Amino acid sequence: MIVRTQYLEKLKTYTGKPLIKVISGMRRVGKSTLLKEYRDFLTHSGVPEQNILLINMELLEFDSIRDYTDLNAHIRQTVSQQTGTKYLLIDEIQDINQWEKAINSFFAEGGYDITITGSNARMLSAELSTLLAGRYIEITLYPFSFRDFRDYRLQQVPGETVNISFKQFLRYGGLPGIHALPFSDDVIFPYLNAIYNTVLLKDVITRNKIRDVEQLERITRFVFNNCGNITSAKNIADYLKSQRARISVETVQNYLFFLTQSFMIHKVRRYDLKGKKLLEYSEKYYPADIGLRFGLAGYSESDISGLLESIVFIELLQRGYTVYVGQSGSYEIDFIAEKQEKRIYIQVAYLLGNEKTIEREFGNLERIGDSFPKMVLSMDEFWPQNRNGIIRKNIIEFLLEN
Repeated sequence: MIVRTQYLEKLKTYTGKPLIKVISGMRRVGKSTLLKEYRDFLTHSGVPEQNILLINMELLEFDSIRDYTDLNAHIRQTVSQQTGTKYLLIDEIQDINQWEKAINSFFAEGGYDITITGSNARMLSAELSTLLAGRYIEITLYPFSFRDFRDYRLQQVPGETVNISFKQFLRYGGLPGIHALPFSDDVIFPYLNAIYNTVLLKDVITRNKIRDVEQLERITRFVFNNCGNITSAKNIADYLKSQRARISVETVQNYLFFLTQSFMIHKVRRYDLKGKKLLEYSEKYYPADIGLRFGLAGYSESDISGLLESIVFIELLQRGYTVYVGQSGSYEIDFIAEKQEKRIYIQVAYLLGNEKTIEREFGNLERIGDSFPKMVLSMDEFWPQNRNGIIRKNIIEFLLEN
């Protein structure tokens, strides 16, 4: 097993602090496992087991907890009589109706250290911002990074080369559950397809009462097939109309919003480098995990540029960056990554195989006038390390950095 150390350390940092710890992320990225690891940390730190209550709403034994009154009663019956701090760990809390009322009550009462997880950003933000504003810290959990993936593969297949591991990662993605299965398309494709359908059904269709499921699936497929391309709700609506599937731009916008709120896709806004402002229309969308794309549409070598962009984008999020697409006149920068007062400009290419590609990737960065670091990432193994101060790195090397 791989312990998600960076996330566990964040939970440890806020243990005992007057804040509710909220772990958000798509289903099957490992939130339940992280909660169990946190519970183990608490017991190893001397917390009595009877003072820890772990509720996983996906387990049948907690099926009787339907709303905040049920949650309140269960906690009262289980741990409220224990002396000392009580630790509440509640997984997939959005499945409890009006859960925030009970959580707010126990938090206000004092004596409870509360950690919750959720798979719907809109649900979490709405409830947290009303009753729990200023009282929580959110930790977003992502799928395995390539470092995590590589560590797991070495446990299972000692001696596997890094290039073979990366080919597997590029195909199957970083959802932790795949490592319990043989690495075969016949086995992993149905598993990833089942996760895709579960997220779509539970966190998009059911939660938002969507009736036209076929249109939602068309939109999802379009986004997955065009990851890394500038798009808009109008582009998607026009494409669907060309396929004789009539749909309004407003409906497309709503469905894209629902997909982002389920953490299935990420929306990346464009930033105008000259005007120094965010642009209102046309953005990029990336899947939360490239394995989902494989589970929906299979793998194609022709899509490798978009897949590499997706991997780098998720890696930047895991490193704590806020990410934008850069735009200045007619040229584009794949990623502007910002963290506190740091900024880095990044171009992602499969191979720097000809002068036109080289000029596009390096030339776009050379047009930027500021002194922040600039980098071109590609799969080339042999290439000069920089050009005019712009760093060139191999993508695998970049992903394995600490």
